[in-house]
Amino acid sequence: MKKLFFIFFIPILLMGENLNELIDLSIKNKLVDSYKEDLKSLKDEYTSVKRGYLPSFDVSASYSKANHETQSRPDKDTTVSASVDFTVYDGGKRENTFDSYKMNIKSSKKTLESVKNQISLDVTKYYYEYLTELAKKDAKLKEIEQLKAEYKRLSKFLDVGTTTEDEVQKIISRLESSNVDLHEIELNLQTVLHNLEYITGKKVDIQNGSEIKVFSSDESKDERDDIEALKYSMKAKLENASIAKSDYFPTISLNNTYSHYDMDFDNSAFTQPYDDQNILSVNLKWNVFSFGKTKNNYESKYKKYLSAKSNYQYEKNKADVDLELARKSYDIAKLKIKSAKAGLVAANSAYRVIKSKYQNGLIDNVAFLEALSEKYDAISVLKEAEYDLQVKRANVIYNSGKDIKDYIK
Repeated sequence: MKKLFFIFFIPILLMGENLNELIDLSIKNKLVDSYKEDLKSLKDEYTSVKRGYLPSFDVSASYSKANHETQSRPDKDTTVSASVDFTVYDGGKRENTFDSYKMNIKSSKKTLESVKNQISLDVTKYYYEYLTELAKKDAKLKEIEQLKAEYKRLSKFLDVGTTTEDEVQKIISRLESSNVDLHEIELNLQTVLHNLEYITGKKVDIQNGSEIKVFSSDESKDERDDIEALKYSMKAKLENASIAKSDYFPTISLNNTYSHYDMDFDNSAFTQPYDDQNILSVNLKWNVFSFGKTKNNYESKYKKYLSAKSNYQYEKNKADVDLELARKSYDIAKLKIKSAKAGLVAANSAYRVIKSKYQNGLIDNVAFLEALSEKYDAISVLKEAEYDLQVKRANVIYNSGKDIKDYIK
C-alpha cells in the first residue's frame, strides 16, 4: 500500500514550477528583503523624528554636601526638578522635515515595487529562454535520431558495396557536429537553471504552460515604479533645500521648569523662605549673520534638487522611448512568427522532396543532410519566435508601468 501511495505521488513531486510560481519565489529573495528592511528602517526613523518634535519632559535630581556652609550654599542640598520644553516655531523646518521623510518613504516603496517587477521581468526572460533551449534540444534529438537511422541504413549498404565510405563518413561527421550542438544546448539549459537558482535562492525545475496575456493598447499607461521613485526622491531633495532655508528664520521655544529644594542648613539664620521654584520662559534664537553658511547650504541643497530633477526628466523621457521600442519589438516579434511558420512549411516541403530523391539515388546525401538540418532548424526557429513573443509582451507590460505578475495565466 505504501508503494502504491508513493507511486501515486511521484508525478506531483516531479512537477516543476510554472512562471507564476517562479516569480513568487523570486520576489521573496534576499535582495527584496534588503529593500524591505530599508523601508522599515526609514519608517522607524521618521517616527523617531516626529516624536522628537513633541514636547519633551525631563526629570533631574542632585545631592550635594558643602565643605563650608554659606548663605547660598547649605551644608547639605537635595534638588529635584522637572522641565517641559517645546519648540513653537522653527522657520518651517519641522514641516519640511516631515514632508522630506514622506517623499523618501514613497520613493523607497516605489523602489521596492520596481525591484520586484524588474525581477519578474528577468525571471520571465529566463523562463522562456529555458523553454526555447528545451525546444532546440527536442529538435536536435529528433535530428540525431534520424541521422542514426540513416547511418544504420547506409552501413548496411556499405557492407554490400552499394554505397561509398565517404557517404557514411558524411553522416558520422554530421552526427558528431549535432552531438556537440546538443551538449551546448544542455549547457545553456543548466546555465538558465543556475541563474534562476541565484535569483530564487533554491533549485528549481521548470514546468511548461505559462503564458503572458496580451496587453491591449487601450489600457492606460502608468509611470514605471523606478521613475516614480526618482520623482519622489526629487521632491524630497526640494524639501531638504527648504529645511536649509529655514535657518534664515528665528526659532521660538517654550520652557517650564519646576524645582523643589531640600536645603539642610546648620546655621538657622541662613534658612531660605521657600523650598520650591517654577520658572516659565519664552526663548528666541535668531542667527542674523552666519558668514554665508545658510546661503551656501541652501544653494547646495537646491542644486542637488536641480540635479535630481534633470535626472528624473531624462529617465522619464528614456522610459517613454523604451515603451515605444518595446511596442515596435512586439510587432516585429509577431511578424517573425508568421515568417517562421512559412519557413517551416517550406523546410518540410523541401525535406520531403529531397528525401524522396535521395532514397531513389537521384541526389547525394549532402543535399539530404542540409534539408534535414534546415527542417529541424525551422522547428527551433518557430518555437524560439513563439517564446520570444511572450518575452516581448512582458517587456511592453513592464514599460507600461504595470505589474507583470498580473498578466500571467
